[in-house]
Amino acid sequence: MKTAKGFLLAGTQSGVGKTTISTGIMGALKKRGYRVKPFKVGPDYIDPQFHRFITDNPSRNLDSYMLKEKTIKRIFTQNITEEDLAVVEGVMGLYDGYGTEKDQGSSAHVAKILDLPVVLVIDGSGTSTSGAAMVLGYKLYDAKVNIQGIIINNLSGERHYLLLKEAIERDTGIKCIGYLKKNKNIQLKSRHLGLIPCGEVPALQEKVDEVVAMIEETIDLEALVRLSGKIAVESYLEEGSKPLERKITIAFAYDDAFNFYYQDNLDLLKELGCHLISFSPLKDKELPEEIDGIYIGGGFPEVFAKELEENKSMRRDIYQKALEGVPIYGECGGFMYLTKGIKTFDGEYHEMAGIFDAASEMTNRLQRFGYCEVEIKESSSFFERPFKIKGHEFHRGIIKSNNNNSSYHVKKTRKGEIQDSWDCGLEKYNCLGAFPHIHFYSNPSFVKGFLERCQSYKLFRQRKR
Repeated sequence: MKTAKGFLLAGTQSGVGKTTISTGIMGALKKRGYRVKPFKVGPDYIDPQFHRFITDNPSRNLDSYMLKEKTIKRIFTQNITEEDLAVVEGVMGLYDGYGTEKDQGSSAHVAKILDLPVVLVIDGSGTSTSGAAMVLGYKLYDAKVNIQGIIINNLSGERHYLLLKEAIERDTGIKCIGYLKKNKNIQLKSRHLGLIPCGEVPALQEKVDEVVAMIEETIDLEALVRLSGKIAVESYLEEGSKPLERKITIAFAYDDAFNFYYQDNLDLLKELGCHLISFSPLKDKELPEEIDGIYIGGGFPEVFAKELEENKSMRRDIYQKALEGVPIYGECGGFMYLTKGIKTFDGEYHEMAGIFDAASEMTNRLQRFGYCEVEIKESSSFFERPFKIKGHEFHRGIIKSNNNNSSYHVKKTRKGEIQDSWDCGLEKYNCLGAFPHIHFYSNPSFVKGFLERCQSYKLFRQRKR
């Protein structure tokens, strides 16, 4: 049986430094010649960009709220090969997920699904023996979670580390495999939706090199490799992934303004027979020729609103393609771009593609945040029939629309009870836009509905000739 190795790196809570440590470890292992394959627990888009920058391999999301366990196993095992070393970065704290259930969306749940050993990052500043009590609590909370190593962050130096190491190993039986000193230079800056994407971080390679050097100095990398669990490299067939009868070409927006995509969404489109071509709404003057559909993911259109507005030829081309019947799917930031314009944080208004009779406006607080259940309405003309799919929202923008006919009914539930519900999403011509980020593997009906429209448009275009 072919096998790879891997481990999951989790934190005690958000802000403990797991992204900095995860990326540094990936870079240090790659530097030593290991074939590192990165993954990210949860719905985050930005951390996987750093993973890819460092390893030269795409990073994939493993989300146990949106995806079934067999789908998580498929995504994981089909994207590693023999002798790869999988490094999975956790989300929030080890046991944090959707609500208070231990096994719904947490890093611990994914570690159990994939039978991966866990390396726990703790903040050691201002503590000594209390660090052992912290680790023991995480160990005993769920005995099925296999915590195999501890990394201690934010220490003053080796003497402080040795104090913590002695207490933790003596009182918990878990090995400490290293530490990181306090260093503000390696901290990654944040924006209103989390970390700033790696494409916008100045001198990123120098920052990465500094983190890698610190990791090499004070963390036992070979101990990390030794504790890594063996992973059977298997093949899974996903239900509903039958290739298209007609090959189609889809243009997807990818630049500094739009880069929030689940890698598996793009992979599934390719697997189904789509030819993907990237384009930049910021820099390209026109869309690629002979396309059958357009996919505009999330991102930061509000940050680049002025540049998007100034690219009038691209905005005109997208609007014209909508009039011609080209199917367009815009998600979150992509949805905002398809409206008439965006009012930014500073109050300035910038024109966008203008397909939907609506305007976008940025606010100073989060409007929606977290997992949600999306019900496609019967009144939606974009899909042949109603269905449900899980998604995630994280945005400060709102849509002011003159159209009261929404495409989605969205709700948040906890223990079977609805905590909140709202309507979202607009349709016009052959276009759909909405705020929820959708993982295509959550329900194949979503991507199937979009691709069926793309195939129909291609057939229509061919008949016109």
